[in-house]
Amino acid sequence: MALLVPADPLPLDAAPRLALTAAGAESNVACALAGLGHRAAWLSAVGDDPFGRVVVRAVAGRGVDVSAVRTDPARPTGLFAKDPAPSGSTVHYYRAGSAASALGPEAADHPLVRGAAVVHVSGITPALSPECAALTERLLADPALTVSFDVNHRPRLWPRGGAAARLLELARLADVVLVGRDEAEALWGTATAEQVRALLPTVPRLVVKDAEHGATEFGAHGRTHVPSPRVEVVEPVGAGDAFAAGYLAGGLRGLDAAGRLRLGHLCAGRVLRELGDLAAPPEAGEWDEALRAPRERWVEAASAVLAGGRVSERGSTA
Repeated sequence: MALLVPADPLPLDAAPRLALTAAGAESNVACALAGLGHRAAWLSAVGDDPFGRVVVRAVAGRGVDVSAVRTDPARPTGLFAKDPAPSGSTVHYYRAGSAASALGPEAADHPLVRGAAVVHVSGITPALSPECAALTERLLADPALTVSFDVNHRPRLWPRGGAAARLLELARLADVVLVGRDEAEALWGTATAEQVRALLPTVPRLVVKDAEHGATEFGAHGRTHVPSPRVEVVEPVGAGDAFAAGYLAGGLRGLDAAGRLRLGHLCAGRVLRELGDLAAPPEAGEWDEALRAPRERWVEAASAVLAGGRVSERGSTA
């Protein structure tokens, strides 16, 4: 979708200037993966309008393959506006009848989908239309694909209810599931990461994110927890997508569970310091020290890197 966000850290109704860019769960993940050096493609649809051109140009400008994006002459590009606050932003959606909401299960046959090492989809997509729901289920149920599913519950997109049962059903089909602990509690009444695992016992890799407390992966190895680095939050929207991109990038690089979670935290931490949904990609080698840090020094090392400092050999922040 096209995104309007205050150009300065002010409430939407007090901002004298708005910046126009693009954002959306899956496109955010694709952009962040490309920024980490991976080949990424985004499959969607936009309207034949200025907002659609802005979206495609912005995503392509991040190094993402947009050859699978369709221009729909009959439907508009979705639009949303973000009212930012460090404690949690309010998002205003204008996406009913959008071009993307008309995507159907036939999109799963695209060569870019069939050849992908991993396909990422979020719980936002099945809420957009029956056609999008069918596409999501077809992707998740296809044994030939490795599919990552970010639950990404958006209550405003499920006005008739049914989100809890439907998102749980879809999550049980995925190869990788990412969900917030508080999100799972609101949906399914689970208070702990272990309770989420009990609901999703057969998912090969389940990641439960718990904000400033850390993230936990459940998989064939058992349980791995990595605490969150300390970050001064400017605006939180987009951090979950950045975490997903970092985590998936860690898997593509062959990192172990702790490494995957660490890279997810580093990507999320960078976006938490931004007004927008995306952050500049890291410089080559910028995060190597934090990724290699002993477990007892991880939080200090990652916090220092995200704050723009570094960690000395003795562990002090410089």
